[in-house]
Amino acid sequence: MYTTAVLGNFTILFIVKREPSLHGPMFYFLCMLAVTDLVMSTSTLPKMLSIFWFNSREISFSACLTQMYFIHSFSTMESGILVAMAFDRYVAICHSLRHSTILTNSVVAKICLAVVLRSVILTLPYPFLARRWPYCRTNIIPHSYCGHIAVVNLACADIHISSYYGLFNLLSEIGMDVFFIAVSYTQILRAIFRLPTKDAQFKTFGTCISHLCAILALYIPDLFSSLTQRFGHNVPLDLRVLIASVYLLVPPVLHPIIYGLRTKQIRGRLLQLFTRRKT
Repeated sequence: MYTTAVLGNFTILFIVKREPSLHGPMFYFLCMLAVTDLVMSTSTLPKMLSIFWFNSREISFSACLTQMYFIHSFSTMESGILVAMAFDRYVAICHSLRHSTILTNSVVAKICLAVVLRSVILTLPYPFLARRWPYCRTNIIPHSYCGHIAVVNLACADIHISSYYGLFNLLSEIGMDVFFIAVSYTQILRAIFRLPTKDAQFKTFGTCISHLCAILALYIPDLFSSLTQRFGHNVPLDLRVLIASVYLLVPPVLHPIIYGLRTKQIRGRLLQLFTRRKT
């Protein structure tokens, strides 16, 4: 799965870079999503594999905090990119004639910068809060990577600040992002239902399928993982670890497959590359 994630996302980046016709807002956001998936995978999966293959179960506290920051920062960034892609779909369907004038390169750059700054700033307290607690019970994290709650739960102190901030972050980020995505798709569906024929409606809605699949691939494992970490004390530990690992494994694998198969331009360019090599 890790190999698929790396190869798939690098392929997306390579195709978009090589094909000038793909230099547009949707594909810029897709490239940003691919980079985010690559960082998410690479910050966790090699260490997870070393645990299972070589029984390498140790990690320094500084490396653990660094991994924690990368995981939470880039998962927040990934959610923000999906909001940006929802906005792109809204403009493309509801204001199709003005798409190029609304989503100019400078606007896309500002949106990407805002997504990055939000994730960097909101995640910054995680490692600082985790570092301040005393750890005197155990240094064994019952997970295959350094998640925020998994680490601070080892502290022998009152960690309500970390817990409340983590919950606030989760609800505000995902809540806000889901709200904006829902607003975008409400407007999109209203525009689709105003189209004169069923074929036109299905064809227009088909341009959103990839994005909707990407949303489900990210938010469903994320929600289950976060809730089981905080409230699933009766859930078996093995299942909690599995859900937390799926959250990091599945989206980076599925995103390039979803967009590679569903996006006509990328699929066509990929077929051209393979046919040229064969000839």
